[in-house]
Amino acid sequence: MKRILIVDDDVAVTNYFMVFLMQTEMFDVTVENDSRNVEGLLEEGGFDLMLLDMDMPNISGMEILRRMRARGDDMPVIILTGVSDVDLAVKAMKLDAFDYLVKPVDDDTLLEVIENAVEHDALHQSIEQLPSDLSRESLDNEAAFEGFPTRDPKMIRVLHQAEKMAESDLSIFIWGEPGTGKEALARSIHGASPRSEGPFIAVEADSHPPDDVPAFLFGQARVYGGEKQAAPGVLEEAEGGTLFIDKIEALSIPVQVRLKRVIQTDEYYRESSARIRKADVRFIVSSTRDLTLPEYRESFSQDLLFHLMVNPVRIPPLRERPEDVPLLARHFLDKEIRRTGRRIEGFDDNFLELLKGYPFPDNMQELRNIIAMAVVNEESDRITLDSLSSYVRGRIDRDASCTAHRTMEEVMRDHARLTLQRCGGDRDSAAEVLEVSRGELDRLLPPEVQG
Repeated sequence: MKRILIVDDDVAVTNYFMVFLMQTEMFDVTVENDSRNVEGLLEEGGFDLMLLDMDMPNISGMEILRRMRARGDDMPVIILTGVSDVDLAVKAMKLDAFDYLVKPVDDDTLLEVIENAVEHDALHQSIEQLPSDLSRESLDNEAAFEGFPTRDPKMIRVLHQAEKMAESDLSIFIWGEPGTGKEALARSIHGASPRSEGPFIAVEADSHPPDDVPAFLFGQARVYGGEKQAAPGVLEEAEGGTLFIDKIEALSIPVQVRLKRVIQTDEYYRESSARIRKADVRFIVSSTRDLTLPEYRESFSQDLLFHLMVNPVRIPPLRERPEDVPLLARHFLDKEIRRTGRRIEGFDDNFLELLKGYPFPDNMQELRNIIAMAVVNEESDRITLDSLSSYVRGRIDRDASCTAHRTMEEVMRDHARLTLQRCGGDRDSAAEVLEVSRGELDRLLPPEVQG
């Protein structure tokens, strides 16, 4: 039985929550109405989850959360607030709150969020307990990730992390540069999940005119006397399976708000209809952009981001793992051989060495295209430099010899991450070493390690 601590200065609120949760016979509940007593209760330990009000006398909920994270307490925290506040959501997200609820809270929503928080905590504990000497062969479902041959420790850990996430139904945010394989990873997660027998529906958020997107996603009710006919959206097509939305940042704010409601409550409605429908869908979304940066505060719903960032996965670009280039090249070559029937044994050493020095701005997608073109052009039984077109050869020669192919932001991001590692994960110390504010450090770090 999970132990829950409820902190709110309103006695009526804590009493209601306590009675409701105790009646489920799933939780052991402790309530506290004086925020000054919370630190002592946390020091005693034993709690699995906390419901924490933000607006309290003496010590605010945000300050309690800040102190918890400063001393390394990563217990799941669900924020309670009287009003919907974007700034509050952003601050809570940076302090790794699991979710926030606006009072009064619907019973079913409260129970679902609590169950998700417990599931999320168990998931991340299992991820944190992954050994350091992981191998690709130690994946429980290696076949589901066959599209990612790798020897790189970072990528191997991503695959193990993804396999663990496949066990749950929580939403996932995949972040990575163009061509890194975000949709392929989403398909692998689906294939390794209990939903693998259900549909996998992949859509791009910018594939339809903005006015058509709501009906495309959520469906259209029949409009009598008009031209619009009833039609299901991709959300219904993905029922029982997984819906993957690429370029999530392209959705309009109103659509983002509706999507957040589906993720949080499993409820939605078709266009031109007030009928509430239930959705049995697992969401995986992706972007090439770091949506936690301040520049996206106005264009991307912080509420939605809050719910997506509980499970972020970053796919490292190919230039960070050059030793994977020969493996991936062979993988793509085998696919082309099966597709074309060509009898090609392998690669010339000079060909592979040239590829290993190339930064691949378009990552695996670019490598796959290069191999496909080489198979078409090659006249011998081995892929050689002669199989490359003059355009591709010139681009590879030019970019491989350029030492300034990384942006300043990428250099600073890697430096911030390395400094944080050397400081043992202490963000305050890392910020001091880098001579930046704590907020600036959070901005520099990639989403999966932000504070």
